Amino acid sequence: MVRGSGSASTDAGPSSRDVILDAARDLIADKGYDGMAVSDLCAKAGLPASSIYYHFGNKLGVLAALLDRTFGELHALFPNPSSFDDRAPLDRLEAWFTAACRSLDKRPDYLRLLLAISVGPQKDAEAVRKTVRRIRDYAHASWVDALTPIFAPDGGEENEALVNQLAVLGRALTDGLSVTSSLDDMTYSSQVTPFVSLVRGLAAQRGV
Repeated sequence: MVRGSGSASTDAGPSSRDVILDAARDLIADKGYDGMAVSDLCAKAGLPASSIYYHFGNKLGVLAALLDRTFGELHALFPNPSSFDDRAPLDRLEAWFTAACRSLDKRPDYLRLLLAISVGPQKDAEAVRKTVRRIRDYAHASWVDALTPIFAPDGGEENEALVNQLAVLGRALTDGLSVTSSLDDMTYSSQVTPFVSLVRGLAAQRGV
């Protein structure tokens, strides 16, 4: 039986779940998910395999829970575009994207983990796919929220299609930066100005 994240445990302390997830995060960063054995996880966490199976069911359950927890931690730092509704649409986008990139710079492990999961064989596991889809949908919706006041304030099929295309591009940009920041030591924040400049140029071209 797999324990829910919020129920009490009688045979394991309430912090044992987080201890396992902390150990998994370190091991995945060091060895990758495929290189992390349950025995490694037990040794790193200082807990028996029964605790891992009790909380997560299997190794994939650990991965899905780690991704979900990391997303929750980032989400607490991550701004909503509506936080900047007092600004003009282009300034609103820039303020939101600046704050978002600062949040990502504080948690570089998040997108690296998401990227590693997305390209690995474990991406097809139902528990992982469901969590990844929820995160991707949230990111896309945030970009749509940020871009709509600029390019589709009054709706329109063509304008909304453009917003969706740009939202995919924006999400792809942050995905790619998870690799670039790891290989080239480039921050997310360093790309705010060039990306916003592109959006401003497109807005000017369209007369909005």
